[in-house]
Parts: sequence; structure tokens; C-alpha cells
Amino acid sequence: MPLIHPRDALIAEGDAAPALPVCDHYAGVEARMRKSLALQAELGPVFDLTLDCEDGAPVGGEAEHAHRVAELVLSDANRHGRVGARVHPVDHPAFAQDIATLVGRAGARLAYLMVPKPRGLADVERACAEIDHALRVHDVARPLPVHVLIETHGALREVDGIAAHPRIESLSFGLMDFVSAHRGAIPAAGMSVAGQFTHPLVVRAKLEIAAACHGHAKVPSHCVVTEFDDLEALKAAALRAAREFGYTRMWSIHPNQIRTIVDAFAPDRDEIERAIEILVAAQEADWAPIRHDSTLQDRASYRYYWQTLERARRTGRTLPGDIEARFFTAA
Repeated sequence: MPLIHPRDALIAEGDAAPALPVCDHYAGVEARMRKSLALQAELGPVFDLTLDCEDGAPVGGEAEHAHRVAELVLSDANRHGRVGARVHPVDHPAFAQDIATLVGRAGARLAYLMVPKPRGLADVERACAEIDHALRVHDVARPLPVHVLIETHGALREVDGIAAHPRIESLSFGLMDFVSAHRGAIPAAGMSVAGQFTHPLVVRAKLEIAAACHGHAKVPSHCVVTEFDDLEALKAAALRAAREFGYTRMWSIHPNQIRTIVDAFAPDRDEIERAIEILVAAQEADWAPIRHDSTLQDRASYRYYWQTLERARRTGRTLPGDIEARFFTAA
């Protein structure tokens, strides 16, 4: 009798979150966008690249910038198909034109579109409707994934409904705009690498976003660390985001942050080896409960270890050849 794959034995339909890379790197200036594409080609699809039409576009040059982004998405430099774009907010005059340009020119190759600054679920629904209209007009058959930045009071109030929306793949926390929306009530330290993990209002926002995402099988993406030269501080923040706050993805705003984030979100070698041992034994027992190192293991823990092994692959960790063949080659 053939062995049952973990995905068939452990994950119910609709329960699996999208398998996104653990790092989302942002670039908006053309030279930096091109350098980021080259780095992605070198490292492989262990990070997503989001080309920024919001903060990256010069005032008055929004249309030209959107066309430039579409060209880069379509170019040979996009080797892995993991390039998305951030558009303007729904109430910005350039929003509809961003969508029309990006979907019309590059909709078949875009990995996702990021929608910033929604004031609530209604803005998200409006954005998704505009994107889906463009997909129909330009005869793009795929349902282009939508990511959303939670950075306003209204979006945080309705974060569960936003996470539940079927077109949403991932929610990100927009730290800087969220802090500034408090009109000075949160001090500037709340945007720092230390303060963003201690100020109660910021901590509350992070936890609500993560909980909403996990409740609806979406990917929570952690906010930026602006101290981009302090890689030890970045590493500490990424570890806390992953291990204490439940985030499975994190923003990068400088190329030297990418490797640190990927390494922090990757399982360590001991975790990978334990996951392999337990999953192999469980599969050979047809996913019935087993004893491993004097502890009971069952389907609840099997799901955890399967997700550990999937994360190892998404972060570029090398698995033994027999394990790669057993669990992933035919998948």
C-alpha cells in the first residue's frame, strides 16, 4: 500500500496558508529595483520582491513609474516569478491607473498586488473589485493575489473581516503610518527596533493582525526595522516576530536585511532533523500516534513538524536527498 503524503493526511482543504517566501523586500527607485532583481536571481525565490508604485513614484510621475514597474515584472530579470507591486491607496488619483497599467501589461506575471492604507473592509473590497475588473478587461484568467497593509485605525478595527476576504493572501503591519496615526500619542520610540515590541498599542496591533491571519489561513507579514545597518538588532527583531508574535513573513527595506530575515525565520538544523525523524516514523505508521524520544506524537504535532519542514524548504535549507524525494519531488 502506498505511503500517504502529509498534505493528504494532515491538512484539511482550506486550512493551509499560502506558501509564501518568509521575506518581502521593497524597492522603489529604478536602480534599487534592478539590483534587487539581480539579488533575487542569485539567491533564488527565498524572498519576494515588491516594486513600489506608492512611495517609489515621484509626484507627477506616477503613470511613468507604473509602466517602468510593469516592464521590470515582464523582463528576463524576473527569473522566479516572485515579483509583486505596491499600488497607491484606493483614494489616490493614481490608484485606478496603477491597476490598469500593472494588470494590463503584466497581470500574467505579477505575483501579487499590495494595497496600502485601507480605512476598513470597504476599501479592501473596492480595491479587489478594481483589480478583478482589470483582470476581466485584459483577459487575465488567474485570480491575482492581493496583499493588504494594515496601518489605519479603521483597518485594525476590521482586521478579521479583511483577513477573511477570499481574495486576500497576506496582511502586513504598517508600523510607521500606524504610529503617526496616533497624533503623537505613541512616541517616536514606538517605531524603533526596541519600542515596537514594548509599546502596548503597537504590540496589540501586531497580535491582532497575526491572530486574524492565522484564523483565516492567511500569511501575517511583520513590519520594517528601520535601523538597517544594525543586523544584530534586525536578527533579534525577526526572531521575536517569528517566535513570540506569530509572524511567518517580514519586510526588508535594504538588501543587507534579506539574508538576516531569511535565516531568522528558518528552522535550525536540530528542528529540521527532529521533524524528519517524526514525519518518517508517522508516515510509516499511516499517521497513527507514535512514541518518539519518550513523548507521544499524533496528528496535531505531525502538522507542526510538516510545517517546519515546508518552512525549511522555503528558506533554502538543504534537505537529505531521500527526504526531498519522499516528501517534495512528486508534490
